[in-house]
Amino acid sequence: MALRINDVVPNLDLVTDQGNFKLHDFIGDNWAILFSHPKDFTPVCTTEFGAVSQLADEWEKRGTKVIGLSVDGVDEHKQWKADIEKFAGAKAGFPIIADDDLAVSKALDMLPAEAYLPDGRTAADSASVRVVFIFSPDKKLQLSMTYPMSVGRNFAEVLRALDALQATYGNPIATPANWQQGQDVIVALSLNDEQAKEKFGDIDVKLPYLRTTKYPS
Repeated sequence: MALRINDVVPNLDLVTDQGNFKLHDFIGDNWAILFSHPKDFTPVCTTEFGAVSQLADEWEKRGTKVIGLSVDGVDEHKQWKADIEKFAGAKAGFPIIADDDLAVSKALDMLPAEAYLPDGRTAADSASVRVVFIFSPDKKLQLSMTYPMSVGRNFAEVLRALDALQATYGNPIATPANWQQGQDVIVALSLNDEQAKEKFGDIDVKLPYLRTTKYPS
């Protein structure tokens, strides 16, 4: 299935290096990030898993669980984690989904239904499995990013996007370009000026349709 913003993610059966469980059970009442990779023991992916490992305290501060996916098996994942931790200088404490049958990648529309892994395959055979999904506690997709093989993911941007999602979740605000946590936010058009002032106090009317206010901490 194609997974769109605000869709509930399928409650998939997951096999990981930390045991087997349902995706919805993993998410629980938390925010969750799933980041996928086409193959273990590949250079760009190793740096990305390392970056996620180094941000463990940041994910925890935000009540967010992270889970990786790679198109290899549990044994390979366990061996690969040693390389990841050596490179990053940090523990890779998150689970990695074993997707050597491509079931999860296909279910989340990262690969076409007819995709298969040929003998002697390389990461290029599953190249489109380079996605970041952010799920809210109601199990809905809030954001997705897809990357090519040659471009390492910017996890500072993933963290920034997570902050913006959490700030705006259920609130009548949005964040402007390049927003960082604590900066002014945009008042939603669902509120008129009077309602906005009642809710937020002072508002800055830059244009009739562009009004900002202090970040409501």
